[in-house]
Amino acid sequence: MRYREMKYSFRNDYSEMCHPEIMTALIEAKNEQNVGYGLDIHTDNAKLLIREKLECENCDIHFVTGGTQANVSVISYALRAFEAVLACESGHINVHETGAIEATGHKVYTVKGRNGKLYPSDITKSLKYHQDEHMVKIGMVYISQSTEIGTVYTYDELRALYNCCKENNLYLYIDGARLSSGLAASDVHFNMLKDLCDVMYIGGTKIGMLSGEGIVIFNDKLKPYFRYHIKNKGAMLAKGYVVGIQFEAAFKDDLYFKMGQHENELARFLSSELKQLGIPMLSESPTNQIFPIFNKDDVNELAKLYEFEIWEEVENQIAIRFVTSWFTTKEKCIELINDIKNLIQ
Repeated sequence: MRYREMKYSFRNDYSEMCHPEIMTALIEAKNEQNVGYGLDIHTDNAKLLIREKLECENCDIHFVTGGTQANVSVISYALRAFEAVLACESGHINVHETGAIEATGHKVYTVKGRNGKLYPSDITKSLKYHQDEHMVKIGMVYISQSTEIGTVYTYDELRALYNCCKENNLYLYIDGARLSSGLAASDVHFNMLKDLCDVMYIGGTKIGMLSGEGIVIFNDKLKPYFRYHIKNKGAMLAKGYVVGIQFEAAFKDDLYFKMGQHENELARFLSSELKQLGIPMLSESPTNQIFPIFNKDDVNELAKLYEFEIWEEVENQIAIRFVTSWFTTKEKCIELINDIKNLIQ
């Protein structure tokens, strides 16, 4: 039998199990007996730590295992049967969730946006287009921080979006799958988020955990009976303490934020080195996702050495995606750059 040979991966930020400190916390709890369904001590401690760092005592926090679970749970709960969610064309719920939102009966209405981001003008134009009861009513705006192409919203951009949403009685929902990276690359701080959206989730799966996302609800209208809805959607984990332990470890000593800073630093290093080699980029990403453009032959050769994502064709060339994580080292980044040098020479 011939087994696949493992190559070093820059494909995504969840190729590795989890950060050693989080693994240690899980191992230390291996002989514990904990209450299930997120009613355990570790989950309570994780919620306390998150509330302290958000500087928000009255937000509700619920843990689920994955980003699609979080998105489906939040969006289907917030919207009435005839309502839709507005997203950028490149938004995760539109491209990478296999129609999960539509399967709940809610349309994902998309606009092009700019640099992976939505702006107030996108909202107002969409509302103007959906004028009466013969079309779905937009009830929520979905964005992600960072975006699918690695860009980030500034504080002023988020404030303008949220103000526009409130003026038009819309919920603003932030997908935070890569929130740690997004915060490390923007002027938005964690404790500001309570004033910039109605609901969000704190990503764990792509930020150094085995799995897990923390849904944080700020708007009181969205709080009642949300646990019932999580259970109804199949997103309530019996061994909820497994996720609670991870978030407790990640937020105890700011590990969550340090991981985002680490991966961004290495992505910036890669981006800088690639630009010095004259390699163009699909977007100017300040986060842990970068999108260099190569010819097809170079991509095929590079794929023999590393794992990475094929992103899109660009004028007979191919944009690929490199993603750094808590696990990535500068030494591996230097190896990648040297291999690319040899390739293009």
